[in-house]
Amino acid sequence: MNKSYKSFTALAVLAATAGVAQAQSAVTVYGNIDLGVFKKTGSTLSEGRRDNNRLGFKGVEDLGDGLKALFQLEIRYDPDVGTIEGASRPLFQGQSRVGLQGSFGTVRIGRGLTALQDSNVAFEPFRGTPSTAGFITDLMVAGYTSQPLDPAGSSANRFSNAVFYNSPEIAGLQLNVTVATREANGNPALIGRGTQAAPQYAANAALNSNPYSVSATYRAGIFAAMLAAERNAAETKLWSVAGSVQARPDLKLVASYQSQDQEHTVAVNPVTKAWVVGANLDIGPGTLLAGYGRKTPDGAVPTKQIGLGYEYGLSKRTFLYVDASNRKAVTSVNFYGVGIHHNF
Repeated sequence: MNKSYKSFTALAVLAATAGVAQAQSAVTVYGNIDLGVFKKTGSTLSEGRRDNNRLGFKGVEDLGDGLKALFQLEIRYDPDVGTIEGASRPLFQGQSRVGLQGSFGTVRIGRGLTALQDSNVAFEPFRGTPSTAGFITDLMVAGYTSQPLDPAGSSANRFSNAVFYNSPEIAGLQLNVTVATREANGNPALIGRGTQAAPQYAANAALNSNPYSVSATYRAGIFAAMLAAERNAAETKLWSVAGSVQARPDLKLVASYQSQDQEHTVAVNPVTKAWVVGANLDIGPGTLLAGYGRKTPDGAVPTKQIGLGYEYGLSKRTFLYVDASNRKAVTSVNFYGVGIHHNF
């Protein structure tokens, strides 16, 4: 930890405790910056990001008797242009939550990743980064979106206006639950089974159902597994099962299967199924990321994708990366990218 970081953290703690006698507390500033150069079939060379860029603030206060208060605020930004990520996204796009933690587990209120979306990143070969070579934003969720209530272009894997619960881990098993209200949040019209003139759900209108997300994760030695289910406010349902094994100290294998059901808003061929297999292999000072997946919508052309990446570690906080993939549905699209990622 460098001196400037220590000074900033100490200053934040002093500001939070000045003038009053209270329980022990701490505030941490964290984040990352990721930039690279990328090329995709049919597009010009461009600068952008392989991973989400974050600036976060999190704090914990010891309330005594094993009870803690905690908060976390996370901004997402685009360093290539110096702006907040996405024109329609909120300031605290990543998360904005406050809660309590104790022997009962952790309860938080606000905005964040759903239980399913937060759990499945451990079983994706690119570790949940939204790299074009990766699988998390499409195949790992069979094209599903968690949040149809947000403005167009917002993150598809979070609930706003939600309550989050994580149980204690007992014998390797943990239960995670997220329940949200169905408050409108600037969402566009959802045509669904309606028409352009009379959509099934009007713009900025509350939908019919409270969204929920549930996951159970299990860890035992070299094995890990997940079983999860979710329903969004438009009553689209998704369930997923996944597993991993640390086959060798330098080799992790992952696999997942998921099914999406849009019957409430899609009259014909509402089911989409997908699967992904992959591996992480340590080679020298870096790690090879490799995966293959397939998404099969009812009555439509399947999507097939192969993705490869290599992360070359320069330090514990900084690595260079090279990514490549081929994605084929109606047409074939190749992707190549190189860049640098730094955590702070």
